Amino acid sequence: MSELRYLNGYAEEICLQVQHLISNDKLAPHLQKKYAGPHDIRTDKALYQYVLDLKNTSLRNADPIDKVAFDSKIQVLKHALGTHTTISRVQGGKLKAKREIRVATLFKEVPIEFLRMITVHELAHVKEREHDKAFYKLCCHMEPNYHQYEFDLRLYMTYMDTSGNRLW
Repeated sequence: MSELRYLNGYAEEICLQVQHLISNDKLAPHLQKKYAGPHDIRTDKALYQYVLDLKNTSLRNADPIDKVAFDSKIQVLKHALGTHTTISRVQGGKLKAKREIRVATLFKEVPIEFLRMITVHELAHVKEREHDKAFYKLCCHMEPNYHQYEFDLRLYMTYMDTSGNRLW
């Protein structure tokens, strides 16, 4: 069985099923059947509005997000799909914090469900810093299908890794 680096930690049975889909050229049709084409959020301004709407719906009391952008420098192969940062600056006698979310440019050309999964993930870090039970509970509060979308995104990244192609 070839290495399925995006599925590390998943049960061997699941990895074998994925390997079977890959060897029979059925992984791409499986994903295309489940998800429509890419979303139409292409600019940083549109992404910021999308994230702000999601935040205002699910995390009204959370700290404000100052910047959201697609970032071509994020290395998907280094296990980063998005980042969240807090930049603290002294302004006068006060300490001000600015929060930024950056999303890998890979997410410009994927189904909206994958973009939603990564934005939910990064928004959850505004309230919960660590990837613990509370963090994933918050992710599932914002998007009930969070875990399925994350798994399917891992399948898509596995497809890109093994075929060298994109679907959308």
